[in-house]
Amino acid sequence: MTAPGINPPSSLLTSRDLIAALDLPGAALVSQRVPKKLLVENGSPTAADKKLIQDGIEEITWVAALKPANIGVPEFRDELRAYLELAVLCITLRQSSSISRIAELVHRAIPYPLVLILEDGADVLVSMAHIRWAQREADKTVLDDGRAEVRFGDHVTGDTASLKAFLQALSLSRQPRADLYALYQGWIDSTTALETAGITGRFVPSTSPEQAAARRAALHRCREIDNQVANLRLGAAKEKQMARQVAINLDIKRLEQERASAVSRLNEDNS
Repeated sequence: MTAPGINPPSSLLTSRDLIAALDLPGAALVSQRVPKKLLVENGSPTAADKKLIQDGIEEITWVAALKPANIGVPEFRDELRAYLELAVLCITLRQSSSISRIAELVHRAIPYPLVLILEDGADVLVSMAHIRWAQREADKTVLDDGRAEVRFGDHVTGDTASLKAFLQALSLSRQPRADLYALYQGWIDSTTALETAGITGRFVPSTSPEQAAARRAALHRCREIDNQVANLRLGAAKEKQMARQVAINLDIKRLEQERASAVSRLNEDNS
């Protein structure tokens, strides 16, 4: 997930570029429109969210359904989840101010692991989230361990070489093929590698599930520290007591050192 200080390398990119990069077989393509009513009925806990879907979404396209029969990757089942197929959806928006919230609502409304691509002019968001069975509601699914997302647009600049490497890494042929869960995790790990490149300057795919998990943990800590430092600086600007200003600055320096340590771990992963 993106945050201040962690901007993935990017240049102007379209949803078509990302769909093409997935390199999906023709047998998996669906190319059907999905009615917004589906999201309003299933993924909108509040009136404000329903209004956001109605006013914010222009069109939803079901791009592809990836199943064992059309991509040759086995389904996945355990006590937490059943991945019988993966869906690729593309959503055209009327406004991008709530693009991340709309992505979350779509994930909650559709009970499949989604490769979700949202586009509004120059802004493009790629979002993915594991799902699992709800504990107290039969046949209901919930998001499992948050979402992975990266955002591209003309407001984001960076290393185009990393972007090119990321697009190459998205190819279906480069993903793990043990089962649909592993394949989906492979796409999530590619977004993590792109976020890592936003800090290290180089896109390097994860070489193991353990490395990918370590990267996610380091990135998560960087985000937490960025938010803490931003809040501390706001407090320091309002603080009138010198002793308290000194204490806040010391806290900021300590957090910056911890962030540098997390970045060092990311660099080790990229060595």
